[in-house]
Amino acid sequence: MTDKKSVTVKLVRSPIGTKQSHRDTVRGLGLRKLNSESVLEDTPAVRGMINKIAYLVKVL
Repeated sequence: MTDKKSVTVKLVRSPIGTKQSHRDTVRGLGLRKLNSESVLEDTPAVRGMINKIAYLVKVL
């Protein structure tokens, strides 16, 4: 009966001009356009992806 923790991520800066791996990470998190939000399960893998592109996203 453990509750799944979730984290909401919002894309606040454009990935244009960034490394290809960073653009791939943005897409991997389910983000497309600016100000798009994605609700994800809070796992170490997702946290690592967020840390990699922390300058592009905001955690809500």
